[in-house]
Amino acid sequence: MRILNPKQEGMKKVTLLLCLLCLLTNTFAKENRKKWKLSHDRQGVTLHCEGEPILKKVTSEFKVGQRLMSTANYGIPTVKKKKINDRFGRGQMITLTYADKTNPTLLQSFRIYDQYVLVDVELKGHGTISTNYIAPVVSHSTGAFIRSGSHRTAFVPFDNDAWIRYHSSQGPVDSLRSYEVTTVYNPISRAGFVIGAINHDVWKNAIDIDTKSSVLTAFSGVADKLTRDHKEHGVVTGTAVKSATFMIGLFSDWRNGMETYGDINALMAPTRAWDKAVPVGWNSWGALAFKVNHENSCEVSQFIADSLQSQSFHNSEGLVYTGLDSGWNSFSDEELTDFARQCKLRNQVPCIYWTPFTDWGKNGDAHVYGSDHLTYKDIWLYANGKPQELDGAYAIDPTHPAVRRMMELTAERFRRYGYKYVKMDFMTHGRMEADRWYNKNISTGTQAYNYGMHLLDSIFSDMYINLSISPIFPAQYAQSRRIACDAWNKIKDTEYTLNALSWGWWIGWVYDYNDADHVVLRDAEEGENRARVTSSVITGIFITGDDFSKSGSADVKQRAMRFLTNPDINRIADGRAFRPLNGDSDSSENIFVRQEQDGSFYLACFNYGSDATTYHVNPYQLGVKDFSECNITELWEHEAVSDLYNMLIPARDVKVFYLKKK
Repeated sequence: MRILNPKQEGMKKVTLLLCLLCLLTNTFAKENRKKWKLSHDRQGVTLHCEGEPILKKVTSEFKVGQRLMSTANYGIPTVKKKKINDRFGRGQMITLTYADKTNPTLLQSFRIYDQYVLVDVELKGHGTISTNYIAPVVSHSTGAFIRSGSHRTAFVPFDNDAWIRYHSSQGPVDSLRSYEVTTVYNPISRAGFVIGAINHDVWKNAIDIDTKSSVLTAFSGVADKLTRDHKEHGVVTGTAVKSATFMIGLFSDWRNGMETYGDINALMAPTRAWDKAVPVGWNSWGALAFKVNHENSCEVSQFIADSLQSQSFHNSEGLVYTGLDSGWNSFSDEELTDFARQCKLRNQVPCIYWTPFTDWGKNGDAHVYGSDHLTYKDIWLYANGKPQELDGAYAIDPTHPAVRRMMELTAERFRRYGYKYVKMDFMTHGRMEADRWYNKNISTGTQAYNYGMHLLDSIFSDMYINLSISPIFPAQYAQSRRIACDAWNKIKDTEYTLNALSWGWWIGWVYDYNDADHVVLRDAEEGENRARVTSSVITGIFITGDDFSKSGSADVKQRAMRFLTNPDINRIADGRAFRPLNGDSDSSENIFVRQEQDGSFYLACFNYGSDATTYHVNPYQLGVKDFSECNITELWEHEAVSDLYNMLIPARDVKVFYLKKK
């Protein structure tokens, strides 16, 4: 577990009583072992944790064609139990086998460990079997914990496109669908139930919850508007077909549960190797956008070296990552090489941009880059006979040899110019379902995406990869990923970014780092500048984006020299994400926290509103008896404070505190 504890948003003031109630659970204690038990009768399986039924009447179901089959359609299963000792630890595996002469044999497997249960289903046909939907878990009667009207249920989006937002809903909800994972939790005690898919090689997965009817379904085979699909999920065919594996856990702190979920995913598919410090730097899209050219980009590099890099704006290795975004194709080869050369002379890492799975021209007769005979209509991904458009570009087939050839040529160019970091954008295009793919062994969008991303990973093996617009999973092909959609300079951009951090900070467990997008300072209040910088340093990589060229405004350069050179703030930017304190709001948390290895804490408190507001934190929430035990410093103003009981935060601003025991 890499980070520790944060606070709320929706309620402007939190009473001392509420804070004390929050302390019923030791926020920083390790999760105790949980005793899971499985029982079975004619209505299905019941999963108990510490004697409490969590999921009742659990069946599994699947589709063959349009026919929905359930374990309820079979007779009594045979049950086998065995001890296991695998990558997840020691435990017990219980397999229920449902078989008859006319239907596929269904094996429903439960692997029970100390902290969680892993569940999946395998179908075996008498010949081959084809399906595009398998639900390992269909609970027809959720337990009291999940049904509780005082608990919150989190929505996790499939990707970060179109300014989609995370959220949590309190009380009964009708048909909430969360993608890959969700949590139901008590925002006061912090106890939480977590369920989510842990492998992402074949299926798109989702969890449907209807707390009013007490039904929960965890399934493989989702394809809808929010997965950006225009047709149903692809069909998987074989003599045996297996669902994704889902983790089920009940935790004393839902945040520990989400981080455990991240850990298990990283165990299944380890993060892309990176042994250097977190990227800190600049990207051209924030202000220059398509106006970027050789002259102004080199001037920005020079300004950073002269005015920022020497004043703590760099990572722990003293490096700045200076990047060209979309628009670099207007440079000549000589200009691209010279920009990279100048960056290296200034102890900067040259960065560049590409979109590997898109066709922006949408001209089917145009020749594919690197091919003399193929046109783009040959490599488009079709749905129902039509090319698929998303964000203004057509999706192209990740499995087509022409796409591999474009990757090879592009990587060779970047290597020849001297670039070491690539921002890869609009990746969701490569995971869309389609009528067919060039590779005939591929039948789902997730299989195609893994195929293409594996190529990307291997072809760009010597370069850092940062994903921009992209699905959360699979995560093993890039070092970092944008936690949300585009964000700019205003408090609304900060709030939007922190909405994603509130329920998605754990994504930094499956990537090396999250990315809060470029920090833009122009045309904003000073408090908004502080808030936007802070939102980045507490999220992951720290990238700024203003026009620091000679023609750029003097005001924005002054702002940069003020807000990007605070050594105490910049020291926070080591890539480790902060946690939300409680998760007791519908939209975004206000208070985020991270515990350091020496027991000290960083705490960031944001005010997104138009009026100054007082926020309250109790020392027990941070694992100390009294604030008098700590030296507390506010890092933006470098002021000592006595406690955090009454933190007055100005409108559209932030305060960042460092607490260290005396």
